[in-house]
Amino acid sequence: MDILLGISAALGWGVADFSARFSARRIGAFRTLMLMQFFGFSALTVFLWLTGGFSRPFPTGWTPWASAIVAGLINTFAGFCLYRSFEVGLISIAGPVSSSYPALTVALALLSGERIHALRGSGLALTFVGMILAALTVAPDATHAADPQTHHAHTHVSRGAALAIAASVGYGFMFWWLGFHVVPLIGGGVSVWVIRGTTFCVLLLIGLPTGQARPLPRGSVWWLLFITGLTDTSAFVANNIGLGRGHVAVVSVLASLYGAVTVLLSRIFLREPMERTQWLGIALIFAGIVLVSL
Repeated sequence: MDILLGISAALGWGVADFSARFSARRIGAFRTLMLMQFFGFSALTVFLWLTGGFSRPFPTGWTPWASAIVAGLINTFAGFCLYRSFEVGLISIAGPVSSSYPALTVALALLSGERIHALRGSGLALTFVGMILAALTVAPDATHAADPQTHHAHTHVSRGAALAIAASVGYGFMFWWLGFHVVPLIGGGVSVWVIRGTTFCVLLLIGLPTGQARPLPRGSVWWLLFITGLTDTSAFVANNIGLGRGHVAVVSVLASLYGAVTVLLSRIFLREPMERTQWLGIALIFAGIVLVSL
């Protein structure tokens, strides 16, 4: 069951990130993240109410809820970095780089008592190397001019890749935190509900006084925000239920295959250009993910 939940999360996040790329470029990463959280929170509230998710017994005390709020704060940081990387860079690079977060999640899980064999350790190393290769480019951009002799710029981090790496670190820590400190206590669905509510409230409190939350968008972008919020939240719930039922390391790695979905969609619909070394890096990331899941 944990394998099926991990794969379901990967499919949902892949579709969500692909749709988020379009809305982020139309209304910005901040409003995209804030409004998709609203849709996700609203849909999950109705679902939990209809299915009795709020009726289950919860532990007493404030610690589990405070831990869930901490996860929501981390999600706010990681989510904004991810959506900003979609806004300024290539989703075919940002997706796989951000999906390398299991390297950190698995490392933290090991420190927390989980055991891993040599094959999975090799997978972690491949993922790390692949993340570096996927993030680097020699293509000139606004801040890196081309050499007149080689027509290439000096090797540098491609646009958006640094943000995707930051998102990967945030997600890596967050999913370890969820698997060991939140989901076992309050469950997969309710933990996502708290995270969605926390992220939306934080962004609203920041966005209203700074003007980043206004104006409300118009037109078809609302459909993109609805699709993003619904698919991302569904994937999050599947992932968290898997964290509660299976191994944190295995579920996290399988769910991170969403990067493959975003690459496939970007190649089919966007034809985004990529260099051979970046293709090699993406291949190493996915090979590492497969090894860690064995």
